[in-house]
Amino acid sequence: MTLARTTGASLEKARAAKKKAAFQLRRVPEVTGIGITRRGSSYALKVNLTTKTRRAVVPTQFDGVPVTLEVVGAIRKQSAAAR
Repeated sequence: MTLARTTGASLEKARAAKKKAAFQLRRVPEVTGIGITRRGSSYALKVNLTTKTRRAVVPTQFDGVPVTLEVVGAIRKQSAAAR
């Protein structure tokens, strides 16, 4: 489920914003991962969540780089038999 839509940024700007986002969101329990995603010819941050959260918890952008939220559920280690 994608919740945000805005224009994107350069890859370099997205990489810098990812570091800032990781630091600022490190204590938000619903956040399971932060990545960079393509948005047309530019880039955005993708924040993976365990459950849908209030938009106020995760900003819509970091340093001008838009943020997309996706609910992916809990991340669990796979058993060796499942591989």
